[in-house]
Amino acid sequence: MDLSQLNFRHLYYFWRVAKEGSLTRATEQVHVSPSALSTQIKQLEDRLGKPLFDRRGRRLELTATGQRVFAYAGNIFGLGEQMLGWLEGRSEGMIRVRVGSVATMSRNFQANWLRPLLADPAIILSVDSGWLEVLIERLLRHQLDVVLANEPVASDPSRPVSSRFLGSQVISLVGRADHWAGSTLRVPQDLDGVDVALPSTRHGVRTQFDALCFAAGVQPNLRAEIDDMTMLRLIARDSGWITVLPEVVVQDELRSGVLVNVGDSDQLSEHFYAITAQHRQAVAPLDQLLLNAPSAKGFA
Repeated sequence: MDLSQLNFRHLYYFWRVAKEGSLTRATEQVHVSPSALSTQIKQLEDRLGKPLFDRRGRRLELTATGQRVFAYAGNIFGLGEQMLGWLEGRSEGMIRVRVGSVATMSRNFQANWLRPLLADPAIILSVDSGWLEVLIERLLRHQLDVVLANEPVASDPSRPVSSRFLGSQVISLVGRADHWAGSTLRVPQDLDGVDVALPSTRHGVRTQFDALCFAAGVQPNLRAEIDDMTMLRLIARDSGWITVLPEVVVQDELRSGVLVNVGDSDQLSEHFYAITAQHRQAVAPLDQLLLNAPSAKGFA
């Protein structure tokens, strides 16, 4: 057979089934009935002259040929998604920069890092927030150009991504100036029984803080645990509790004197990463930002 005889729709259906690992899940993606999907994959197998799946009851397992065809199909349709993502990112001479950001990241950090893009009149900037795994899936489908995260993502053949270190910042303990002005607390020694607001257990900073207190035999009085950094900032501003967070989150309140730093520890820090797909269309303004990383501008 030559290339003109290859039915790419059948190949696409095979790729979706192999990727999802199930006919049922694949039907939800391609909106084709399981029986029709199975028939068209069988037609692809007949055309290729080799089985692609071992059918064990209701389970489908890729044959050796199926694994090789799946790898080629991934390159074919991955490039197709990349092309569509590139087309979506351009509109009437404008360049769309599509950023994903994990829900636990500081909005101030994001704004600081992305600020150079705001000055370019040719850029349309879109920023979506969500959980890391969901954002990485969108990145691999070329629906995002970069994901900003506070942890790196390991790369493997099924998830070819690169994690670029942007910088880090020591985590601080802050409190309202009218409660804590002039106070300096040793961390964690002086925190036993002190009312604190903390990032939730989804956040790496929380793990560091809990381990530090446990090792010192210290037990602060937990008053709030918050996923969203913006909400944690409001808690710091409106309560009399000590709040544990990166200073960049409350940079405006510290500058205005509403909040004060009452302690920190070099054993508490947050790291920031820009995650990109390894095979992606270049986006010049974004690539320039990545080229300059790590940059002190994100932590000013």
